[in-house]
Parts: sequence; C-alpha cells; structure tokens
Amino acid sequence: MAKGSAPAKSALERIRASKAEKVKVAITDIDGILRGKYIHKPKFEAALDGGFGFCNVVFGWDAGDVCYDNARYTGWHTGYPDALAQLDLETYREVPWDGNVPFLLGEFVDEKGAPLAVCPRQTLKRVVRRLADAGYSVLASFEYEFFHFRETATGLAERGHQNPRPLTPGMFGYSILRLNQSRDYVNALMDDLRAFRVPIEGLHTETGPGVMEAALLYCDPVEAADRAVLFKSGAKEIAHRFGIMPSFMAKWNATLPGCSGHIHQSLWDEKGKNSLFFDPNAKKKMSKLFESYVAGQLACMPDLLPLYAPTINSYKRLVEGAWAPTKANYGIDNRTTALRVIPGSKKSTRLETRVNGSDSNPYLALAAALASGLYGIENELELGAPVTGSGYDDKKAPALPSNLEEATRRFEKSAVVRELFGDEFVDHFAATRHWEWRQFGRAVSDWELQRYFEII
Repeated sequence: MAKGSAPAKSALERIRASKAEKVKVAITDIDGILRGKYIHKPKFEAALDGGFGFCNVVFGWDAGDVCYDNARYTGWHTGYPDALAQLDLETYREVPWDGNVPFLLGEFVDEKGAPLAVCPRQTLKRVVRRLADAGYSVLASFEYEFFHFRETATGLAERGHQNPRPLTPGMFGYSILRLNQSRDYVNALMDDLRAFRVPIEGLHTETGPGVMEAALLYCDPVEAADRAVLFKSGAKEIAHRFGIMPSFMAKWNATLPGCSGHIHQSLWDEKGKNSLFFDPNAKKKMSKLFESYVAGQLACMPDLLPLYAPTINSYKRLVEGAWAPTKANYGIDNRTTALRVIPGSKKSTRLETRVNGSDSNPYLALAAALASGLYGIENELELGAPVTGSGYDDKKAPALPSNLEEATRRFEKSAVVRELFGDEFVDHFAATRHWEWRQFGRAVSDWELQRYFEII
C-alpha cells in the first residue's frame, strides 16, 4: 500500500504513537511458516522507504531449516544473500498478547523491484490481479481443523514426539462440555485473535480427542490468506500460555480423522455488489460462470495437488472414509467430494474446496483454487453432473495422486500449471517437494523398527 494512502497514513500514525519501541515484522516461507523478527522504530522507518534485507535462505531451506541442494533460486552456490522485503502497511495490527507491539506482514521483490516469483504472497497477488483484470472480485475464507495437546515443545521433543497427550479424551464433536472444560483458552483464542484482526466466525469441537474447527470470517483473498497464516501462528502462541500445543499436521494418528483447511470462495462483479455464482433461475441456482469455475478446479486439481497437499503426511489424510476426498469430483452440499457446492441466497452461494489440508501454505492453496477456477471460466469448461451419495464410490472421476512424489512429478510436467504459475515458481516449488520426498525416503520409521528389527 502506498505510504500516502489514507489507511497507510493511519497505520503510520498509530505505529509512531505506540509506546512500543519496536515493531514486529514477518513473512511466510514456501511451507507457509511465519518467519519474522523485531526491529526498532528507526529501522522500521528506513524499511518503509526502501524495504529491508531478509536472508533469502527462507526460500532455500525446508521446515526443519535444512538447506535444499536442488534449488536454483538460492543455495550454497549463491551465498545466501539478502532478499528485499517490503512491508505492507495494510496488514498493520497490534499483538494483544505481546504488549500490543505493532505488527506488519511483508512480501518480497527482486532486484528490479518486481514481485519475486517464488514469494507465496506475491504468487497469490498475481492470481488476484488476473481476476481483477477480468472484471472479478473475490470473497474467500479458510476453516481449519486442528488438534490440541497438553504438551510443550521441549517435553515433546525429549520424548521423540511420541504419544502426545490430547487435550480432551474421546470422540465428541460439537461438544459444549469440551469447550467449557477449556473455556479460558477458548475465550482467549476467540477474543485475542479478534483484537488481532483475525476474527473467528465460529469455533466448535470436531470428532476426535482435543480437535477443534475454526471458521475465519470471509474477506478479500489476500487478507483471507493473511488471516489464515496469522491464525495458525497466533493460535500456537496463545495456546502456549495455557500449556497447550495445537497441531495443524494433516494426519497425526492413523486411526483418527485428519485436519482439513477448507477454502470457501465466491466471485462477484468488479465493485463487489453482485454475486456471479448465483442464478435464481438455474436448476441448482448455479450460474454458468459458477459451473465453469467448478469445472476448472476439477480439471486442474490432480495437477495442482501439491499446493493443497504439500507434505509427505498430507496424503495420509486423503484416504477413503476419513472426511477427505480421494477423487477430483464435486457434489451439491456433499462432504464426501473434493468440491462442495453450497447453494443458497445471492449472498451465501459459494464453493468449498475440501481437498485442501490444514498443513498447506494458505497463499498457495488459495492461489491454486482461484487460478484454476479462472482457467475454467476463460476456457468455458462444461461441468458434468454432481455426485449423489458417497464421493468415494464415484467411478468416473479421476483419482488424486496417492503420494507427494507422484503429485510433484505431475505438477512440474503440467503445461496448465506452468501456464497458471510460470516456470520460475513451478520449478522452485517442485524442487522443494522433491527434496521433501528424498528426506522421507532416507528416514527410518517406527513402523520399520517394529516390523523388522527383531523378526526379519
């Protein structure tokens, strides 16, 4: 946002008036992990004029801070120089659980000042600009399922991440009782995050020990992804005060349901006044544009799957009968399909993209949904009949790739993916996923030890 705009001026005035002597700034890496630092106000003022240096290793290492050996963008061959990060004053917030310190999100530009191709936030913004150029505005929101444990990072690490202790026992979805038993944490989560400009529209327990689902309030797409990133990080910080550790891992236990990151979205006219998804005269109240949007997501989903399911563990969630899809299909208000069309009024008609996991990078997952939907509109794709009954029994829809390596190979070879996201981003993201698969292949699991150590 330009420094001269009214919202920017307001943010600057509030930061300068803050009693805090520092500002908290952060970006997200390729895995959607929030990486940041505190900077003193004089440095913040300087950063507003020309940006500030942020070591580009944040795009050169994995979630465990191990450096890639196969990425072109950065590596030992580049010496890991600083990349230029620019702060977005529109993201201004104060962190209520950190002394109301001012907080800003940033994004990366290249040496010429152009958006950096491998930056997740810039990737989403490029897709949103294409939609705007076509005359569309977007409303979007995320809803997350996430487990809670009576753990600390140190204690769990000392036990080798074995047998984490769930916050509550048993399977008890939509339980007022379970929410009340953790009411101090639940109230802090709702109230602190609202004060942090990350409003939770609804919160309830899901089926599983210590699992909850939070629905974030809808807004424009970049802000929706910002809220999603800040929700995940903020929930962890708030929970720590209560001796609780949330986990957004897609599938932490083989016998329990996984954790989704469902994406709700709708298209509107340029001014955001009229829904372009709703047609009161259509049989399913779906406009032709909405049908093409859904058809685009279905056509591209098997190729784009690593953006929705980016980890080894993601594919443990995408199994039959576990409230997650296995086919690229859709249904009308059907929770067994990859896409759930939610028909309603002009205001509420929307699409829920259910394939996305809670472990994905929100910027990239939303970019995948929007870009593929726009692809369907631009190519006037026809939508087939919806699935009725179980989506797992659908014999016509293509099956989704079954593991990260299979999905990544399909992703990087796809001409459509390269058309939507460009070679530089595709090559970098694919390299990071191949790396992840290689690290998994070298690991010796508990399953292998139990199966082979003594007997084989």
